[in-house]
Amino acid sequence: MLTRRDLALAAAVAGLGATLPARAQAARAVCYNCPPEWANWSGMLRLLNQRHGIVVPTDSKNSGQALAALVAERARPVADVCYLGGQVGPAAKAAGVVEPYKPPRFEQIPAALKDADGSWFSIHSGTLGFFVNTQALRGKPVPRGWADLLKPDYKGLVGYLNPASAAVGQLGVISANLALGGSYEDLEPGIRFFKQLQANAPTVATQTGYARVLSGEIPILLDYDFNAYRAQYADQAPATFVIPEEGSQQLPYVMALVRNGPNPDNGRKLLDFVLSDEGQAHWARAYLRPVFPAAVPADMQKRFLPEADYRRARAVDVLKLAAVSKAIGERYQKEVG
Repeated sequence: MLTRRDLALAAAVAGLGATLPARAQAARAVCYNCPPEWANWSGMLRLLNQRHGIVVPTDSKNSGQALAALVAERARPVADVCYLGGQVGPAAKAAGVVEPYKPPRFEQIPAALKDADGSWFSIHSGTLGFFVNTQALRGKPVPRGWADLLKPDYKGLVGYLNPASAAVGQLGVISANLALGGSYEDLEPGIRFFKQLQANAPTVATQTGYARVLSGEIPILLDYDFNAYRAQYADQAPATFVIPEEGSQQLPYVMALVRNGPNPDNGRKLLDFVLSDEGQAHWARAYLRPVFPAAVPADMQKRFLPEADYRRARAVDVLKLAAVSKAIGERYQKEVG
């Protein structure tokens, strides 16, 4: 026969904390946009449970969907923390759905990677490029630059996340735009590139396309280095990563404490942990660049592309990208579709 403690624990794991006694609710936190296949969030949430006894359900929203949900639930928040593409952090602050919190290591984060009052801060970053399943190319060469993706040889082989809602999709547009001669004020080269790419019938996803690359359904995905390295080294897939020869961008991913979240103490513990030595080492072993570079073990450094390749990738200006992200989404929907 199940005891009251057994029932409480089962309900917490199932996400039914609202019906539990206070003690069971204390072991719960909700994080928006923590997909299990992205950045090894599944491993991070297991670690959090092991170290602090906090149960955090996975959540497969993207950054735009997470922000939309936070705004819709403003009067009665469901989430305690959120994980967002860098440019969405300032938008969440402007919408009034997050509140200041400074974890113990906040002062060590570079100024460009955090909001001064703690409304959002970076935990790690990724470099945008081509995540390629070489086997699925069926003998075609691995593309080396943006221009290659427009060649008829790659018809039906390219995919990307929707720039109207996904942070990585917006980064794809601004990366192509800046590499092809545009600026944060002039989006024309990037929009023109994605218009031209439509002739190759790309796949446009709304959630992470990781599994679809591994299966060969999307042989070339505009995505981050950490996903490609994970496929290559952890899943032993025929995968490689390319930083386009014309250039690309690096984007920080940020976290924030949700204003008036139901479990604020657990939310703060989660934010503390992702910046701890153990948390930062976890991100490094998931092939991300942690905000504290010293956390990267030497054996992991060897699995990244050479630094000469990474010199082609610049750090995105988070505030400038935040200012134009809405325009990117609107222009993409209107002009590319």
